[in-house]
Amino acid sequence: MAFLTELFIFLAATLLIVPLIRRLGLSSVIGYLLAGILIGPSGLSVIGNAAELLHFAEIGVVLLLFIIGLELQPRRLWVMRKNVFGLGAAQVGLVSVTLGVVLWAALSLSPGSAAVIGFALALSSTAFVLQLLAEQKALNHPHGRAAFGVLLFQDVAVIPGLVIVAALGPSGESSFSWPALVMVLGLIVVARFLLKPVLRFIAATGIHELFIAASLAIVSGAALAMYAAGLSMALGAFIAGMLVADSEYRHQLETDVMPFKGLLLGLFFIAVGMSADIGLLAEAPVTILGLTVALVLVKALTLLPVLKLTDLGGADAARTAVVLSQGGEFAFVLLTAAAASAFVTPEQTAMVVLVVTLSMATTPFLMQALERYLGRSSDDREYDSMDEEAPTPVIIAGFGRFGQIVGRVLSSQGQPFTALDANPGQVDFVREFGNEVFYGDATRLDMLRNAGVGEARALVIAIGDINTSTRMAEMLRKTFPNLKVFARAVNRRHEIALRAIGVEYVLRDTLLSSLELTRNLLSTLGHSADAVDTFRIHDEQTLQRQAAVAHDPQAFKQTTMDASTELKSLFSDDLKTRGSDSG
Repeated sequence: MAFLTELFIFLAATLLIVPLIRRLGLSSVIGYLLAGILIGPSGLSVIGNAAELLHFAEIGVVLLLFIIGLELQPRRLWVMRKNVFGLGAAQVGLVSVTLGVVLWAALSLSPGSAAVIGFALALSSTAFVLQLLAEQKALNHPHGRAAFGVLLFQDVAVIPGLVIVAALGPSGESSFSWPALVMVLGLIVVARFLLKPVLRFIAATGIHELFIAASLAIVSGAALAMYAAGLSMALGAFIAGMLVADSEYRHQLETDVMPFKGLLLGLFFIAVGMSADIGLLAEAPVTILGLTVALVLVKALTLLPVLKLTDLGGADAARTAVVLSQGGEFAFVLLTAAAASAFVTPEQTAMVVLVVTLSMATTPFLMQALERYLGRSSDDREYDSMDEEAPTPVIIAGFGRFGQIVGRVLSSQGQPFTALDANPGQVDFVREFGNEVFYGDATRLDMLRNAGVGEARALVIAIGDINTSTRMAEMLRKTFPNLKVFARAVNRRHEIALRAIGVEYVLRDTLLSSLELTRNLLSTLGHSADAVDTFRIHDEQTLQRQAAVAHDPQAFKQTTMDASTELKSLFSDDLKTRGSDSG
Protein backbone atom coordinates (compact mmCIF):
# COMPACT_ATOMS: atom_id res chain seq x y z
CA MET A 1 0.00 0.00 0.00
CA ALA A 2 2.92 2.32 0.75
CA PHE A 3 4.19 1.85 -2.82
CA LEU A 4 0.81 2.82 -4.27
CA THR A 5 0.71 5.91 -2.04
CA GLU A 6 4.16 7.03 -3.16
CA LEU A 7 3.26 6.38 -6.79
CA PHE A 8 0.18 8.58 -6.45
CA ILE A 9 2.26 11.36 -4.85
CA PHE A 10 4.79 11.25 -7.69
CA LEU A 11 2.08 11.38 -10.35
CA ALA A 12 0.09 14.11 -8.57
CA ALA A 13 3.17 16.31 -8.12
CA THR A 14 4.09 15.82 -11.77
CA LEU A 15 0.61 16.61 -13.06
CA LEU A 16 0.37 19.68 -10.84
CA ILE A 17 3.73 21.31 -11.46
CA VAL A 18 5.01 20.25 -14.91
CA PRO A 19 2.02 21.64 -16.89
CA LEU A 20 2.32 24.96 -15.03
CA ILE A 21 6.01 25.16 -15.85
CA ARG A 22 5.34 24.36 -19.51
CA ARG A 23 2.62 27.02 -19.57
CA LEU A 24 5.31 29.50 -18.52
CA GLY A 25 7.35 28.45 -21.55
CA LEU A 26 10.02 26.65 -19.51
CA SER A 27 11.48 23.17 -19.94
CA SER A 28 9.57 20.28 -18.41
CA VAL A 29 12.79 19.25 -16.65
CA ILE A 30 12.49 22.34 -14.44
CA GLY A 31 9.02 21.15 -13.48
CA TYR A 32 10.30 17.70 -12.53
CA LEU A 33 13.10 19.20 -10.42
CA LEU A 34 10.65 21.49 -8.61
CA ALA A 35 8.28 18.58 -8.03
CA GLY A 36 11.13 16.62 -6.43
CA ILE A 37 12.09 19.53 -4.19
CA LEU A 38 8.45 20.00 -3.16
CA ILE A 39 7.81 16.40 -2.07
CA GLY A 40 11.36 15.64 -0.90
CA PRO A 41 13.18 16.16 2.41
CA SER A 42 13.79 19.85 1.65
CA GLY A 43 10.10 20.50 0.97
CA LEU A 44 7.01 18.83 2.40
CA SER A 45 9.04 15.68 3.16
CA VAL A 46 6.18 13.38 2.18
CA ILE A 47 8.66 10.93 0.61
CA GLY A 48 12.11 10.05 1.87
CA ASN A 49 14.89 7.75 0.61
CA ALA A 50 15.90 10.03 -2.24
CA ALA A 51 19.12 8.04 -2.78
CA GLU A 52 17.23 4.76 -3.29
CA LEU A 53 14.78 6.44 -5.63
CA LEU A 54 17.61 8.01 -7.63
CA HIS A 55 19.23 4.60 -8.07
CA PHE A 56 15.95 3.09 -9.29
CA ALA A 57 15.15 6.04 -11.53
CA GLU A 58 18.46 5.60 -13.37
CA ILE A 59 16.48 3.09 -15.44
CA GLY A 60 15.05 6.13 -17.22
CA VAL A 61 18.57 7.18 -18.24
CA VAL A 62 19.26 3.59 -19.33
CA LEU A 63 16.18 3.57 -21.60
CA LEU A 64 17.12 6.99 -22.97
CA LEU A 65 20.58 5.77 -23.99
CA PHE A 66 19.03 2.65 -25.56
CA ILE A 67 16.84 4.82 -27.79
CA ILE A 68 19.82 7.01 -28.67
CA GLY A 69 21.72 3.85 -29.59
CA LEU A 70 18.86 2.79 -31.86
CA GLU A 71 19.20 6.09 -33.72
CA LEU A 72 22.98 5.92 -33.92
CA GLN A 73 24.12 3.09 -36.15
CA PRO A 74 27.81 2.05 -35.83
CA ARG A 75 28.75 3.69 -39.12
CA ARG A 76 27.27 6.98 -37.89
CA LEU A 77 29.29 6.67 -34.68
CA TRP A 78 32.44 6.44 -36.78
CA VAL A 79 31.39 9.60 -38.60
CA MET A 80 31.07 11.30 -35.18
CA ARG A 81 34.53 10.21 -33.99
CA LYS A 82 35.90 13.78 -33.99
CA ASN A 83 33.13 14.98 -31.69
CA VAL A 84 33.35 11.93 -29.41
CA PHE A 85 37.10 11.42 -29.05
CA GLY A 86 38.40 14.85 -30.03
CA LEU A 87 35.94 17.36 -28.68
CA GLY A 88 34.83 15.09 -25.82
CA ALA A 89 38.37 14.44 -24.59
CA ALA A 90 39.23 18.15 -24.83
CA GLN A 91 36.14 19.14 -22.84
CA VAL A 92 36.68 16.63 -20.04
CA GLY A 93 40.40 17.34 -19.76
CA LEU A 94 40.31 21.13 -19.86
CA VAL A 95 37.25 21.57 -17.65
CA SER A 96 38.49 19.03 -15.08
CA VAL A 97 41.85 20.77 -14.74
CA THR A 98 40.33 24.27 -14.67
CA LEU A 99 37.71 23.40 -12.04
CA GLY A 100 40.26 21.47 -9.97
CA VAL A 101 42.62 24.44 -9.88
CA VAL A 102 39.76 26.84 -8.98
CA LEU A 103 38.56 24.58 -6.13
CA TRP A 104 42.10 24.09 -4.81
CA ALA A 105 42.86 27.82 -4.89
CA ALA A 106 39.49 29.26 -3.81
CA LEU A 107 38.35 26.69 -1.22
CA SER A 108 41.74 25.40 -0.06
CA LEU A 109 40.79 21.81 -0.82
CA SER A 110 43.47 19.16 -0.89
CA PRO A 111 44.83 18.37 -4.37
CA GLY A 112 43.18 14.94 -4.32
CA SER A 113 39.75 16.29 -3.31
CA ALA A 114 39.99 19.15 -5.81
CA ALA A 115 40.91 16.75 -8.62
CA VAL A 116 38.07 14.34 -7.87
CA ILE A 117 35.43 17.07 -7.49
CA GLY A 118 36.74 18.89 -10.56
CA PHE A 119 36.43 15.76 -12.67
CA ALA A 120 32.96 15.01 -11.28
CA LEU A 121 31.75 18.52 -12.09
CA ALA A 122 33.25 18.40 -15.59
CA LEU A 123 30.68 15.75 -16.52
CA SER A 124 27.42 17.20 -17.82
CA SER A 125 23.99 15.60 -17.49
CA THR A 126 23.33 13.18 -20.35
CA ALA A 127 19.66 12.78 -19.41
CA PHE A 128 19.09 16.50 -18.90
CA VAL A 129 20.84 17.69 -22.07
CA LEU A 130 19.28 15.09 -24.37
CA GLN A 131 15.82 15.77 -22.96
CA LEU A 132 16.33 19.51 -23.45
CA LEU A 133 17.59 19.06 -27.02
CA ALA A 134 14.69 16.73 -27.80
CA GLU A 135 12.17 19.33 -26.56
CA GLN A 136 13.83 21.90 -28.81
CA LYS A 137 13.93 19.40 -31.72
CA ALA A 138 17.67 20.09 -31.94
CA LEU A 139 19.23 16.63 -31.59
CA ASN A 140 20.07 16.57 -35.31
CA HIS A 141 21.29 20.17 -35.41
CA PRO A 142 25.05 20.81 -35.45
CA HIS A 143 25.17 21.83 -31.79
CA GLY A 144 22.99 18.85 -30.86
CA ARG A 145 25.36 16.41 -32.56
CA ALA A 146 28.40 18.08 -30.98
CA ALA A 147 26.81 17.97 -27.52
CA PHE A 148 25.90 14.31 -27.92
CA GLY A 149 29.45 13.44 -28.95
CA VAL A 150 30.82 15.10 -25.81
CA LEU A 151 28.22 13.40 -23.60
CA LEU A 152 29.05 10.00 -25.07
CA PHE A 153 32.72 10.47 -24.28
CA GLN A 154 31.82 11.57 -20.74
CA ASP A 155 29.79 8.39 -20.22
CA VAL A 156 32.88 6.39 -21.18
CA ALA A 157 35.28 8.60 -19.17
CA VAL A 158 33.40 8.01 -15.93
CA ILE A 159 34.49 4.35 -16.03
CA PRO A 160 38.26 4.93 -15.56
CA GLY A 161 37.35 7.70 -13.12
CA LEU A 162 35.55 5.23 -10.87
CA VAL A 163 38.38 2.74 -11.21
CA ILE A 164 41.02 5.30 -10.17
CA VAL A 165 38.98 6.63 -7.24
CA ALA A 166 38.37 3.11 -5.92
CA ALA A 167 41.97 2.01 -6.46
CA LEU A 168 43.40 5.03 -4.60
CA GLY A 169 41.01 4.60 -1.69
CA PRO A 170 41.87 3.03 1.68
CA SER A 171 41.24 -0.53 0.46
CA GLY A 172 43.06 0.01 -2.81
CA GLU A 173 40.54 -2.24 -4.52
CA SER A 174 38.38 -1.53 -7.51
CA SER A 175 34.99 -2.95 -8.34
CA PHE A 176 36.17 -3.24 -11.94
CA SER A 177 36.46 -6.89 -12.96
CA TRP A 178 38.45 -7.87 -16.03
CA PRO A 179 36.83 -11.35 -16.24
CA ALA A 180 33.44 -9.65 -16.08
CA LEU A 181 34.48 -7.32 -18.89
CA VAL A 182 35.51 -10.30 -21.02
CA MET A 183 32.11 -11.84 -20.30
CA VAL A 184 30.40 -8.63 -21.43
CA LEU A 185 32.39 -8.56 -24.66
CA GLY A 186 31.38 -12.16 -25.25
CA LEU A 187 27.75 -11.27 -24.67
CA ILE A 188 28.03 -8.42 -27.17
CA VAL A 189 29.44 -10.76 -29.82
CA VAL A 190 26.73 -13.36 -29.16
CA ALA A 191 24.00 -10.72 -29.12
CA ARG A 192 25.23 -9.36 -32.44
CA PHE A 193 24.29 -12.65 -34.08
CA LEU A 194 21.36 -13.80 -31.91
CA LEU A 195 19.28 -10.68 -31.26
CA LYS A 196 17.80 -10.41 -34.75
CA PRO A 197 16.73 -14.09 -35.02
CA VAL A 198 15.20 -13.94 -31.54
CA LEU A 199 13.29 -10.76 -32.35
CA ARG A 200 12.14 -12.29 -35.62
CA PHE A 201 10.86 -15.37 -33.75
CA ILE A 202 8.99 -13.26 -31.18
CA ALA A 203 7.52 -10.97 -33.85
CA ALA A 204 6.21 -14.04 -35.69
CA THR A 205 3.95 -14.88 -32.73
CA GLY A 206 1.92 -11.73 -33.44
CA ILE A 207 1.62 -11.02 -29.69
CA HIS A 208 2.58 -7.39 -29.25
CA GLU A 209 3.00 -7.70 -25.47
CA LEU A 210 5.73 -10.29 -25.98
CA PHE A 211 7.63 -7.91 -28.23
CA ILE A 212 7.41 -5.19 -25.56
CA ALA A 213 8.74 -7.69 -23.01
CA ALA A 214 11.58 -8.58 -25.38
CA SER A 215 12.44 -4.89 -25.81
CA LEU A 216 12.69 -4.36 -22.06
CA ALA A 217 14.61 -7.63 -21.62
CA ILE A 218 17.24 -6.50 -24.15
CA VAL A 219 17.72 -3.19 -22.35
CA SER A 220 17.81 -4.63 -18.83
CA GLY A 221 20.05 -7.54 -19.85
CA ALA A 222 22.63 -5.27 -21.49
CA ALA A 223 22.53 -2.86 -18.53
CA LEU A 224 23.01 -5.69 -16.00
CA ALA A 225 25.89 -7.16 -18.00
CA MET A 226 27.72 -3.83 -17.96
CA TYR A 227 26.93 -3.32 -14.28
CA ALA A 228 28.42 -6.74 -13.49
CA ALA A 229 31.65 -5.56 -15.09
CA GLY A 230 31.67 -2.41 -13.00
CA LEU A 231 30.71 -0.27 -15.98
CA SER A 232 27.88 2.16 -16.67
CA MET A 233 24.44 0.59 -17.12
CA ALA A 234 23.56 3.41 -19.51
CA LEU A 235 26.59 2.57 -21.67
CA GLY A 236 25.41 -1.05 -21.86
CA ALA A 237 21.97 0.03 -23.02
CA PHE A 238 23.55 2.34 -25.60
CA ILE A 239 25.61 -0.52 -27.05
CA ALA A 240 22.53 -2.77 -27.10
CA GLY A 241 20.66 -0.11 -29.06
CA MET A 242 23.46 0.11 -31.60
CA LEU A 243 23.48 -3.69 -32.02
CA VAL A 244 19.89 -3.65 -33.28
CA ALA A 245 20.01 -0.22 -34.93
CA ASP A 246 20.30 -1.70 -38.41
CA SER A 247 17.56 -4.31 -37.93
CA GLU A 248 14.05 -4.14 -39.33
CA TYR A 249 12.69 -3.97 -35.77
CA ARG A 250 14.48 -0.77 -34.80
CA HIS A 251 11.44 1.50 -35.07
CA GLN A 252 9.12 -0.94 -33.31
CA LEU A 253 11.61 -1.24 -30.44
CA GLU A 254 11.77 2.53 -30.16
CA THR A 255 7.97 2.83 -30.15
CA ASP A 256 7.62 0.19 -27.42
CA VAL A 257 10.30 1.59 -25.13
CA MET A 258 9.44 5.29 -25.53
CA PRO A 259 6.52 5.47 -23.00
CA PHE A 260 8.60 3.75 -20.29
CA LYS A 261 11.52 6.05 -21.02
CA GLY A 262 9.41 9.18 -20.66
CA LEU A 263 7.90 8.20 -17.31
CA LEU A 264 11.10 6.88 -15.74
CA LEU A 265 13.18 9.80 -17.01
CA GLY A 266 10.71 12.16 -15.36
CA LEU A 267 11.05 10.11 -12.18
CA PHE A 268 14.83 10.48 -12.44
CA PHE A 269 14.62 14.26 -12.49
CA ILE A 270 12.18 14.18 -9.57
CA ALA A 271 14.73 12.08 -7.65
CA VAL A 272 17.46 14.62 -8.46
CA GLY A 273 15.27 17.38 -7.04
CA MET A 274 14.58 15.31 -3.90
CA SER A 275 18.29 14.69 -3.32
CA ALA A 276 19.08 18.42 -3.18
CA ASP A 277 19.50 19.75 0.36
CA ILE A 278 17.88 23.17 0.01
CA GLY A 279 18.68 23.83 3.69
CA LEU A 280 22.31 24.34 2.69
CA LEU A 281 21.21 27.18 0.42
CA ALA A 282 19.61 28.95 3.38
CA GLU A 283 22.72 28.41 5.52
CA ALA A 284 25.28 29.61 2.98
CA PRO A 285 23.49 31.27 0.06
CA VAL A 286 26.49 33.27 -1.13
CA THR A 287 28.77 30.24 -1.21
CA ILE A 288 26.26 27.92 -2.92
CA LEU A 289 25.09 30.44 -5.51
CA GLY A 290 28.66 31.61 -6.10
CA LEU A 291 29.81 28.03 -6.73
CA THR A 292 26.85 27.45 -9.06
CA VAL A 293 27.61 30.55 -11.12
CA ALA A 294 31.31 29.68 -11.16
CA LEU A 295 30.58 26.14 -12.34
CA VAL A 296 28.37 27.29 -15.21
CA LEU A 297 30.75 30.05 -16.31
CA VAL A 298 33.91 27.96 -16.10
CA LYS A 299 32.38 25.06 -18.07
CA ALA A 300 30.92 27.31 -20.78
CA LEU A 301 33.89 29.66 -21.14
CA THR A 302 36.44 26.83 -21.09
CA LEU A 303 34.63 24.87 -23.78
CA LEU A 304 33.76 27.81 -26.06
CA PRO A 305 37.31 28.44 -27.43
CA VAL A 306 37.68 24.71 -28.17
CA LEU A 307 34.37 24.66 -30.04
CA LYS A 308 35.41 27.64 -32.15
CA LEU A 309 38.36 25.59 -33.44
CA THR A 310 35.92 23.05 -34.90
CA ASP A 311 33.72 23.46 -37.97
CA LEU A 312 30.83 24.74 -35.82
CA GLY A 313 29.72 28.31 -36.45
CA GLY A 314 29.85 30.89 -33.69
CA ALA A 315 26.14 30.54 -32.84
CA ASP A 316 26.25 26.74 -32.68
CA ALA A 317 29.45 26.85 -30.62
CA ALA A 318 27.71 29.12 -28.11
CA ARG A 319 24.67 26.81 -27.99
CA THR A 320 26.89 23.77 -27.37
CA ALA A 321 28.84 25.51 -24.62
CA VAL A 322 25.68 26.63 -22.82
CA VAL A 323 23.82 23.33 -23.11
CA LEU A 324 26.81 21.51 -21.54
CA SER A 325 27.39 24.08 -18.79
CA GLN A 326 25.65 22.21 -15.96
CA GLY A 327 26.81 19.39 -13.71
CA GLY A 328 25.47 15.89 -14.26
CA GLU A 329 24.09 12.79 -12.62
CA PHE A 330 27.45 11.00 -12.78
CA ALA A 331 28.75 13.54 -10.27
CA PHE A 332 26.50 11.84 -7.70
CA VAL A 333 27.98 8.43 -8.56
CA LEU A 334 31.59 9.64 -8.48
CA LEU A 335 31.15 11.57 -5.25
CA THR A 336 29.58 8.56 -3.55
CA ALA A 337 32.63 6.49 -4.54
CA ALA A 338 34.95 9.33 -3.53
CA ALA A 339 33.29 9.62 -0.10
CA ALA A 340 33.78 5.88 0.43
CA SER A 341 37.46 6.34 -0.47
CA ALA A 342 37.77 9.33 1.90
CA PHE A 343 38.57 11.78 -0.90
CA VAL A 344 35.64 14.02 0.04
CA THR A 345 33.61 14.56 3.18
CA PRO A 346 29.83 14.07 3.45
CA GLU A 347 29.44 17.84 3.82
CA GLN A 348 31.35 18.46 0.59
CA THR A 349 29.27 15.82 -1.16
CA ALA A 350 26.00 17.42 -0.07
CA MET A 351 27.21 20.85 -1.21
CA VAL A 352 28.32 19.60 -4.64
CA VAL A 353 25.01 17.73 -5.16
CA LEU A 354 23.10 20.96 -4.46
CA VAL A 355 25.35 22.97 -6.78
CA VAL A 356 24.88 20.38 -9.56
CA THR A 357 21.10 20.47 -9.13
CA LEU A 358 21.00 24.28 -9.24
CA SER A 359 23.28 24.31 -12.30
CA MET A 360 20.81 22.02 -14.08
CA ALA A 361 18.04 24.50 -13.33
CA THR A 362 20.02 27.33 -14.97
CA THR A 363 20.49 25.63 -18.36
CA PRO A 364 16.96 26.06 -19.81
CA PHE A 365 16.93 29.73 -18.81
CA LEU A 366 20.36 30.31 -20.32
CA MET A 367 19.34 28.53 -23.52
CA GLN A 368 16.23 30.68 -23.85
CA ALA A 369 18.25 33.84 -23.23
CA LEU A 370 20.83 32.76 -25.82
CA GLU A 371 18.17 32.04 -28.44
CA ARG A 372 16.63 35.46 -27.89
CA TYR A 373 20.07 37.02 -28.23
CA LEU A 374 20.67 35.07 -31.44
CA GLY A 375 17.30 36.16 -32.78
CA ARG A 376 15.66 32.75 -32.74
CA SER A 377 12.64 31.59 -30.80
CA SER A 378 11.41 28.08 -30.19
CA ASP A 379 7.81 27.09 -30.62
CA ASP A 380 6.85 24.47 -28.04
CA ARG A 381 3.24 24.00 -29.01
CA GLU A 382 1.89 20.48 -29.15
CA TYR A 383 1.57 18.62 -32.44
CA ASP A 384 -1.85 18.65 -34.07
CA SER A 385 -4.21 15.74 -33.53
CA MET A 386 -5.62 13.91 -36.53
CA ASP A 387 -8.75 11.88 -37.19
CA GLU A 388 -7.56 8.28 -37.42
CA GLU A 389 -10.91 7.16 -38.80
CA ALA A 390 -10.67 9.20 -41.98
CA PRO A 391 -7.31 8.34 -43.62
CA THR A 392 -6.46 9.73 -47.04
CA PRO A 393 -4.79 7.79 -49.87
CA VAL A 394 -1.79 10.16 -50.05
CA ILE A 395 0.45 11.55 -47.30
CA ILE A 396 2.86 14.40 -48.00
CA ALA A 397 5.75 14.64 -45.51
CA GLY A 398 7.03 18.20 -45.59
CA PHE A 399 4.88 20.99 -46.96
CA GLY A 400 7.36 23.59 -48.09
CA ARG A 401 7.73 24.80 -51.67
CA PHE A 402 8.15 21.29 -53.08
CA GLY A 403 5.34 19.66 -51.09
CA GLN A 404 2.93 22.52 -51.78
CA ILE A 405 3.22 22.08 -55.55
CA VAL A 406 2.43 18.39 -55.18
CA GLY A 407 -0.54 19.22 -52.95
CA ARG A 408 -1.94 21.91 -55.22
CA VAL A 409 -1.90 19.64 -58.26
CA LEU A 410 -3.57 16.84 -56.29
CA SER A 411 -6.24 19.29 -55.09
CA SER A 412 -6.91 20.40 -58.66
CA GLN A 413 -7.78 16.78 -59.47
CA GLY A 414 -10.00 16.38 -56.42
CA GLN A 415 -7.47 13.99 -54.86
CA PRO A 416 -7.48 14.21 -51.03
CA PHE A 417 -4.20 14.09 -49.12
CA THR A 418 -2.79 14.61 -45.62
CA ALA A 419 0.19 16.95 -45.29
CA LEU A 420 2.56 17.01 -42.31
CA ASP A 421 5.15 19.66 -41.55
CA ALA A 422 7.31 20.16 -38.43
CA ASN A 423 7.60 23.93 -38.89
CA PRO A 424 4.71 25.58 -36.99
CA GLY A 425 5.23 28.91 -38.73
CA GLN A 426 5.05 27.24 -42.13
CA VAL A 427 1.87 25.39 -41.13
CA ASP A 428 0.13 28.56 -39.98
CA PHE A 429 1.17 30.41 -43.14
CA VAL A 430 -0.10 27.67 -45.47
CA ARG A 431 -3.39 27.41 -43.58
CA GLU A 432 -4.07 31.09 -44.24
CA PHE A 433 -4.54 30.16 -47.90
CA GLY A 434 -7.03 27.41 -47.16
CA ASN A 435 -4.68 24.43 -47.40
CA GLU A 436 -5.18 21.45 -45.10
CA VAL A 437 -1.88 20.77 -43.38
CA PHE A 438 -1.06 19.45 -39.91
CA TYR A 439 1.73 20.44 -37.54
CA GLY A 440 3.56 17.19 -36.82
CA ASP A 441 6.85 15.34 -37.15
CA ALA A 442 6.47 13.03 -40.14
CA THR A 443 9.57 11.05 -39.11
CA ARG A 444 7.78 9.73 -36.02
CA LEU A 445 6.14 6.37 -36.45
CA ASP A 446 3.21 7.18 -34.15
CA MET A 447 2.51 10.41 -36.05
CA LEU A 448 2.47 8.58 -39.39
CA ARG A 449 0.12 5.95 -38.00
CA ASN A 450 -2.23 8.66 -36.78
CA ALA A 451 -2.12 10.12 -40.28
CA GLY A 452 -3.27 6.77 -41.68
CA VAL A 453 -0.06 5.53 -43.27
CA GLY A 454 -1.25 1.95 -42.89
CA GLU A 455 -4.16 2.59 -45.27
CA ALA A 456 -2.43 5.08 -47.59
CA ARG A 457 -1.61 4.17 -51.19
CA ALA A 458 1.39 6.48 -51.47
CA LEU A 459 3.61 8.76 -49.42
CA VAL A 460 5.63 11.69 -50.74
CA ILE A 461 8.85 12.59 -48.89
CA ALA A 462 9.23 16.29 -49.64
CA ILE A 463 11.57 17.03 -46.71
CA GLY A 464 14.63 19.09 -47.59
CA ASP A 465 16.98 17.76 -44.88
CA ILE A 466 19.06 14.90 -46.31
CA ASN A 467 19.59 12.94 -43.07
CA THR A 468 15.95 13.24 -42.01
CA SER A 469 14.67 12.27 -45.47
CA THR A 470 16.97 9.25 -45.72
CA ARG A 471 16.15 8.06 -42.21
CA MET A 472 12.43 8.35 -42.90
CA ALA A 473 12.72 6.41 -46.18
CA GLU A 474 14.59 3.64 -44.39
CA MET A 475 11.92 3.48 -41.68
CA LEU A 476 9.11 3.31 -44.25
CA ARG A 477 10.78 0.55 -46.29
CA LYS A 478 11.21 -1.62 -43.19
CA THR A 479 7.92 -0.86 -41.42
CA PHE A 480 5.57 -0.48 -44.43
CA PRO A 481 7.22 -2.44 -47.28
CA ASN A 482 4.11 -2.33 -49.48
CA LEU A 483 3.69 1.45 -49.32
CA LYS A 484 4.53 3.34 -52.54
CA VAL A 485 7.10 6.01 -51.68
CA PHE A 486 7.93 9.02 -53.86
CA ALA A 487 10.86 11.14 -52.68
CA ARG A 488 12.49 14.47 -53.33
CA ALA A 489 16.30 14.33 -53.43
CA VAL A 490 18.40 17.38 -52.60
CA ASN A 491 21.48 16.27 -54.53
CA ARG A 492 22.97 13.36 -56.42
CA ARG A 493 24.30 11.45 -53.41
CA HIS A 494 20.95 11.88 -51.69
CA GLU A 495 19.22 10.36 -54.73
CA ILE A 496 21.63 7.42 -54.75
CA ALA A 497 21.01 6.80 -51.04
CA LEU A 498 17.22 6.88 -51.48
CA ARG A 499 17.35 4.51 -54.43
CA ALA A 500 19.56 2.11 -52.48
CA ILE A 501 16.92 2.00 -49.75
CA GLY A 502 14.33 0.99 -52.34
CA VAL A 503 12.28 4.15 -52.90
CA GLU A 504 10.18 3.64 -56.03
CA TYR A 505 10.55 7.11 -57.52
CA VAL A 506 13.20 9.72 -56.70
CA LEU A 507 13.63 13.12 -58.33
CA ARG A 508 16.36 15.68 -57.65
CA ASP A 509 15.19 19.18 -56.83
CA THR A 510 16.75 21.02 -59.75
CA LEU A 511 16.98 18.35 -62.44
CA LEU A 512 13.75 18.85 -64.41
CA SER A 513 13.63 22.62 -63.92
CA SER A 514 17.23 22.96 -65.17
CA LEU A 515 16.58 20.75 -68.18
CA GLU A 516 13.34 22.55 -69.05
CA LEU A 517 15.08 25.94 -68.85
CA THR A 518 17.92 24.64 -71.03
CA ARG A 519 15.43 23.26 -73.56
CA ASN A 520 13.84 26.70 -73.95
CA LEU A 521 17.26 28.39 -74.05
CA LEU A 522 18.43 26.18 -76.91
CA SER A 523 15.20 26.82 -78.78
CA THR A 524 15.68 30.57 -78.38
CA LEU A 525 19.22 30.29 -79.73
CA GLY A 526 17.98 28.34 -82.74
CA HIS A 527 19.42 24.96 -81.68
CA SER A 528 17.77 21.58 -81.42
CA ALA A 529 16.75 20.46 -77.93
CA ASP A 530 17.91 16.88 -78.58
CA ALA A 531 20.95 17.51 -76.36
CA VAL A 532 18.62 17.80 -73.36
CA ASP A 533 17.19 14.33 -73.96
CA THR A 534 20.68 12.93 -74.53
CA PHE A 535 21.85 14.41 -71.25
CA ARG A 536 18.82 13.07 -69.35
CA ILE A 537 19.34 9.51 -70.60
CA HIS A 538 23.09 9.65 -69.95
CA ASP A 539 22.56 11.09 -66.47
CA GLU A 540 20.22 8.21 -65.56
CA GLN A 541 22.72 5.62 -66.79
CA THR A 542 25.55 7.32 -64.90
CA LEU A 543 23.47 7.42 -61.73
CA GLN A 544 22.91 3.67 -61.91
CA ARG A 545 26.65 3.02 -62.32
CA GLN A 546 27.47 5.37 -59.42
CA ALA A 547 24.89 3.69 -57.19
CA ALA A 548 26.70 0.39 -57.63
CA VAL A 549 29.98 1.86 -56.26
CA ALA A 550 28.55 4.47 -53.87
CA HIS A 551 30.45 3.01 -50.89
CA ASP A 552 33.81 3.12 -52.67
CA PRO A 553 34.96 6.78 -52.85
CA GLN A 554 37.74 6.07 -55.37
CA ALA A 555 35.49 4.08 -57.67
CA PHE A 556 32.74 6.69 -57.34
CA LYS A 557 35.18 9.43 -58.36
CA GLN A 558 36.43 7.39 -61.31
CA THR A 559 32.85 6.72 -62.44
CA THR A 560 32.13 10.45 -62.37
CA MET A 561 35.24 11.21 -64.44
CA ASP A 562 34.39 8.46 -66.94
CA ALA A 563 30.84 9.76 -67.27
CA SER A 564 32.10 13.27 -68.01
CA THR A 565 34.44 11.96 -70.70
CA GLU A 566 31.67 9.82 -72.16
CA LEU A 567 29.24 12.75 -72.28
CA LYS A 568 31.80 14.93 -74.05
CA SER A 569 32.32 12.15 -76.59
CA LEU A 570 28.57 11.88 -77.19
CA PHE A 571 28.22 15.60 -77.82
CA SER A 572 31.35 15.62 -80.01
CA ASP A 573 29.99 12.82 -82.15
CA ASP A 574 26.67 14.64 -82.37
CA LEU A 575 28.39 17.82 -83.59
CA LYS A 576 30.33 15.86 -86.22
CA THR A 577 27.10 14.24 -87.43
CA ARG A 578 25.38 17.62 -87.70
CA GLY A 579 28.39 19.04 -89.54
CA SER A 580 28.37 16.25 -92.12
CA ASP A 581 24.60 16.60 -92.57
CA SER A 582 24.88 20.32 -93.28
CA GLY A 583 27.76 19.73 -95.68
